[in-house]
Amino acid sequence: MEYHFDDVAERRGSDCIKWGFYPEDVIPLWVADMDFKSAEPIIQALHRRVDHGVFGYTRPEPALRLAVRERMERLYRWHVAEEEILPLPGVVSGLNIAIQAYAAAGEAILAQPPVYFHFLRDPIHHGRVLIDPPLSRNGDSYEIDFEQFEKSITKQTRVFILCNPHNPVGRVFSRAELEKIADICLRHRVIICSDEIHCDLVYPGYRHIPIATLSPEVAGRTVTLMAPSKTFNVAGLDCGYAIIQNRDLRGSWQNARYAIVPGVNIMGQVAALTALKEGQEWLDQVIVYLQGNRDFLAEYLRRKLPAIRMCRMEATYLAWFDCNDAEIPGNPAEFFLREARVGLNNGPDFGKGGEGFVRLNFACARKTLAEALDRMSAAMNRAQ
Repeated sequence: MEYHFDDVAERRGSDCIKWGFYPEDVIPLWVADMDFKSAEPIIQALHRRVDHGVFGYTRPEPALRLAVRERMERLYRWHVAEEEILPLPGVVSGLNIAIQAYAAAGEAILAQPPVYFHFLRDPIHHGRVLIDPPLSRNGDSYEIDFEQFEKSITKQTRVFILCNPHNPVGRVFSRAELEKIADICLRHRVIICSDEIHCDLVYPGYRHIPIATLSPEVAGRTVTLMAPSKTFNVAGLDCGYAIIQNRDLRGSWQNARYAIVPGVNIMGQVAALTALKEGQEWLDQVIVYLQGNRDFLAEYLRRKLPAIRMCRMEATYLAWFDCNDAEIPGNPAEFFLREARVGLNNGPDFGKGGEGFVRLNFACARKTLAEALDRMSAAMNRAQ
């Protein structure tokens, strides 16, 4: 069927964080979910489950694990056994399980900012030490300074949290880059916790490679976190999964989550299974629409906001704006909220290198995006 992503769904009054956080005159382009209705097969499957009328205790369906296995095989030629797939409420839950399972209090977690803030805050919250050598800016993109990366590893470093595709800088790391990461981590016996939640939101010309697929040795030191939540816009249904091929790592993981982190809820299972089996048509169409929004955004900045530079977007729907040369008075996110009534993510929340940046979520109807950009342009013109 044909989906119409230009249609605007009213999200206020729907218990929506994104649209309920700010006053009604603000256009919110911050929290990482889409303003698009989910795929019709997902909606219909949820209706059928509700119509059943009984919502007792549940367990992960074998069908869900099978769907994950088939998807990994089809997309990446990655052979994953059923017992190696561990359903969980979401990637953030998985991240925190990994922190507690593989690093003791006082030991170190390695992450590379600017990056999703849970990578930076959660290790500290759990009493671990954060080591955060930043990514290196390279023109309109970012790369890893591998010399600095390796020098940052100490005898107490237990886990490296990889974000690929990267949030917020939009990178899809190449095989050569992943091989260098893996080589360093293997030599130092550092476990890789790879957040790959945006793996399906990759634009033409780029290809996602799960780091665990590089070799059996790398797979044996890797915890891969994935979920249908970003891909199919079902984040509120709380369903994700970890893929852990090393039996000892799985055992430590299960011990850390025991009786604390719940399993996947009934509706999340239904949505995830249906998305993986029947959601491709919707995904194919949404990628085309998001690419159009990305290109519209880049052209708008070129014509009307040339002082703001957008990083090259290889994946995701989260644009990373460099406002450092725009002569914006004060903090850019605060300025655009106050003067343009547009809600954006604050760059410093993503750690080192985030100063003077904002993150903009363009997974919305194009007319909504255009209105927000017009407001931002008008605000900057008034400020000059």
